[in-house]
Amino acid sequence: MTVFNRSWRRPGALVTVAAASALGVGLFVAPAVAHTPAWAVTCSEVSVDLVNYTADKENTVTLTVDGKDLLPTEKFGGEFHKKIELPEHTKELSLHLVVVDGSGNDGSLDDTKTAPVCEGTEPEPEPSTTPPTEPTPTPSEAKPEPEPEPSKTTAAAEVPSSQPSPAGDDLAETGSSSTTPLIAGAAAVILVAGAGITWAARKRRAVGN
Repeated sequence: MTVFNRSWRRPGALVTVAAASALGVGLFVAPAVAHTPAWAVTCSEVSVDLVNYTADKENTVTLTVDGKDLLPTEKFGGEFHKKIELPEHTKELSLHLVVVDGSGNDGSLDDTKTAPVCEGTEPEPEPSTTPPTEPTPTPSEAKPEPEPEPSKTTAAAEVPSSQPSPAGDDLAETGSSSTTPLIAGAAAVILVAGAGITWAARKRRAVGN
């Protein structure tokens, strides 16, 4: 009976050691492959699922869309689950997810994905590189050229003066003057005096003869 028990104890001990070794290897390998960063993108939302992270470490996650923060840097423990609606868009969006594993294992992630345009949304037209051409106006639409404004001197010359011309010394000479009667009177006095002197001289001569 004792021999039988001893024969069963040795294989049992080997099985126990093998099982413990396998369990120890499994526990040692599990932390290295346990971190599971996953995220998915559709035309309307993005979902982020991070599991099996070290709870007592400072793990962070950041999500941007076209360079703008859609999910500012946020700290999490052992797990992180979040769904975020995307803004309405008429062209594809570029999403960038950054996960930092605080334990220093391989749970970190730096990935980029594209969100397509949802069906039924009209895509944004691409800007044209050709500059728009202005239509040629028809003769009826052509604007007449403005006439030049008359100069001040021309306008002044064309407008007749309403004030009468001043009268006085600027009248044209007509051959007579205000001194003409005085001259005529003096000439008559000189003629009369000359005639008197001539008569007196002749009388003296007659008396002397």
